[in-house]
Amino acid sequence: MATAHDSGAGEISTSGPSQAAGIVYETTTIDLNFLRDYGNNTSTTKVISKDVPAGLVLLVRRTRISLAPSIKTMKYSTLCYVLFLILFDAFLVESGAAGGEKDGVYIVYMGAATEHGSSKNEHAQLLSSVLKRRKNAVVYSYEHGISGFAARLSAAEAKSISKNPGVVSVFPDPVYQLHTTRSWDFLKYGTDVKIDLSPNSDSNLSSRGNDVIIGILDTGIWPESKSFSDKDMDPIPSSWNGTCVEAQDFNSSNCNRKIIGARSYNGPDDDDDEIANTPRDMNGHGTHVASTAAGIMVPGASYHGLASGTAKGGSPGSRIAVYRICTPNGCAGSSILAAFSDAIIDGVDILSLSLGSPASRFSDFKEDPIAIGAFHAVENGITVVCSAGNEGPSEKTVSNAAPWILTVAATTIDRRFKSNVVFGKNKVIKGEAINFAKIGKSPVHPLIYAKSAKKAGADEREARNCYPDSMDGKKIKGKIVICDNDEDINSYYKMDEVRNLGAIGAVLVDDKKRGDASEFDEFPMTSISSRDAVEIFAYLNSTKNPVATILPTTVVSQYKPAPTVAYFSSRGPSSISRNILKAKPPDIAAPGSNIIAAWTAYDGEVNDKGKEIPKFKIMSGTSMACPHVSGLAAEIKSRYPSWSPSAIKSAIMTTASQINNMKGPLTAELGAIATAYDYGAGEISTNRASQPGLVYETTAIDYLNFLCYHGYNKSTIKVISKKVPAGFACPKESKADLISNINYPSIAVYKLTGKHSRSITRTLTNVAGGGNTTYSVTIEAPTGLTVTVSPTRLQFTKNGQRLSYHIIFTPTVSSLQKDMFGSITWANKKFNVRAPFVAGGR
Repeated sequence: MATAHDSGAGEISTSGPSQAAGIVYETTTIDLNFLRDYGNNTSTTKVISKDVPAGLVLLVRRTRISLAPSIKTMKYSTLCYVLFLILFDAFLVESGAAGGEKDGVYIVYMGAATEHGSSKNEHAQLLSSVLKRRKNAVVYSYEHGISGFAARLSAAEAKSISKNPGVVSVFPDPVYQLHTTRSWDFLKYGTDVKIDLSPNSDSNLSSRGNDVIIGILDTGIWPESKSFSDKDMDPIPSSWNGTCVEAQDFNSSNCNRKIIGARSYNGPDDDDDEIANTPRDMNGHGTHVASTAAGIMVPGASYHGLASGTAKGGSPGSRIAVYRICTPNGCAGSSILAAFSDAIIDGVDILSLSLGSPASRFSDFKEDPIAIGAFHAVENGITVVCSAGNEGPSEKTVSNAAPWILTVAATTIDRRFKSNVVFGKNKVIKGEAINFAKIGKSPVHPLIYAKSAKKAGADEREARNCYPDSMDGKKIKGKIVICDNDEDINSYYKMDEVRNLGAIGAVLVDDKKRGDASEFDEFPMTSISSRDAVEIFAYLNSTKNPVATILPTTVVSQYKPAPTVAYFSSRGPSSISRNILKAKPPDIAAPGSNIIAAWTAYDGEVNDKGKEIPKFKIMSGTSMACPHVSGLAAEIKSRYPSWSPSAIKSAIMTTASQINNMKGPLTAELGAIATAYDYGAGEISTNRASQPGLVYETTAIDYLNFLCYHGYNKSTIKVISKKVPAGFACPKESKADLISNINYPSIAVYKLTGKHSRSITRTLTNVAGGGNTTYSVTIEAPTGLTVTVSPTRLQFTKNGQRLSYHIIFTPTVSSLQKDMFGSITWANKKFNVRAPFVAGGR
């Protein structure tokens, strides 16, 4: 029998709709709150719709839409409608199909800021004209590195301004999300600082970083955390030009020689919603990220006794500059650009952003505040590191795709949180979760499969997946419930449903989330694999009165295999620019699953159980992976102060590992061998990255040519960049295929058909010091593709010397049916410099 999964509401009726329905479901204008749940603030919604009532305030949630409020009254088939609305929302935002009769906040991007000249004059004139029409129209003005402003405009005003020759783009102020695997509502957990069980075995980088400044664009900071003590630190670097702003709950004394600066930026609607403009972190995410990147060593760190050890950041000696850009209303693009502009003049060395747009909302680079801000930061010598997003394992889901950004995927570590299921005659099945269950070690509690508790008239699929309003509470009460997870709906919704029905515990059957333990606090809930579930289902079917229990969490160290690519980590290939093997897929991977780090003392909840608010918490997401790389970049910058952002990026990428702790290849969440689409160049290596031997330097001309190949004309590029040399012109016949030729530490070539060959060039710079040294090439090529390199040996005689080589890709089959992966490695007796490649026929 067909269900709503097959036919939706059913076959259309030609007569029914013309008759009086009696009752109808009417989606009202106030259902614009749906747009709030998908990340749009009030201003953006006013741009999208002309029917926004006066006084409507939308409090935006940080991450992807939360279905918690509505799922309790919806059948599963209704989720299809939700998906349609999500896609329609994305269409409205990207196509500009919004009604134009209401005001909204727009970002006016005018390229690179200059101290003198026409650009500065045009900026001043446009600002003046906007202020003449409306006194409080301007939200932010960007004058350092970036030229432009954010202002409240009508659609007609925005369109008029966009025609100004000094304007690159005008677009509605977008709202970005934090890249954790939990929504704002579930941000009760931690982000990521490395737990070092043997702190005396630090790498040779650990004492460096004293004069390097890491800027953290996030939710702020909790300065009282021990991770941010400035004990024994040197004076603040003389290069620092920033400030420590004061707020009602944040004083200048909260800054020190560790936290040397703090700024905050309210979004367009935050003041109306009475959100305090303060650098203090009332969320926890920013504190966790900052301590992951640069927290000092703190012995005795743990989360309620779990994962105990010494917590430290990737660059304990580096300084932290805080830019609080995210509030409960989201992370406004206008605030992000303001923070970039200030960070450039403040003098930071590294910028770390653990946030981005949803995969469905791809924007052109000139309409993406993170891409814009990062471009100008890199022009000013700042390395920008961003998280890749948490929409894996689906393809084409990575955000922050611009080639000037170092984009980070997430992997698991060799620590797991075990919460086993005991059933029958003390038979044990391995489970994974974080809970502090207290229901005993003996299997005495009744056990039931949710499918067997199906409510009369409910859908069987919904019942076995523990959907709301699908199970009979009388059959659930007092039992441990086994739930499937076919649709990958958030496990917290399942927990709430069975707990509300009186269940005393739950077992989730889920293969995807290995290495990413969900936290259920004191509710006894754990996750098991489908393979192990076979055994427990056999027991259920053979026993009249099945019983079980769920054990509280214990920690397993030195788990194998590790690392693996985290299931949630967004994947490639690029949906914006396939001809560069980078942020779609990511550039690099780093630990991002179940990471422990510093936390805010404000938990956001009433602690009615008397449990102490933890000083460290556990969290997963590419948000957690990003600051690992930011810290590593800071250590390299400290060792080599003159290195460019692209040299630092190359050092991290070309020294990455593709091997796990079992000496086998890195795998994905279900055990399949991972590819560059999953992890970019591989897992970071903290030791090898400090001595890469050779680097691929992506020059300013490379980035300008990239813009040419991406379709920008010379006039627009001259406005965007302050480093356009005299006589620069876009190469003739600029097209996307030529992007393969920019000097990036990875290679991507597509449209390889028949016996047609593609030739590209790469240039390496010697950074290993003087003296003669010769590198030989090793090619790892898949069957069906011939890869030749010329020359096969590179001989360097001095430091800083640049030598080029050519690569020819030739298919040996008539058609490449799938993308193929390989690598080109240059090695001498000391260094191995690896560049991954992908080739495809599409």
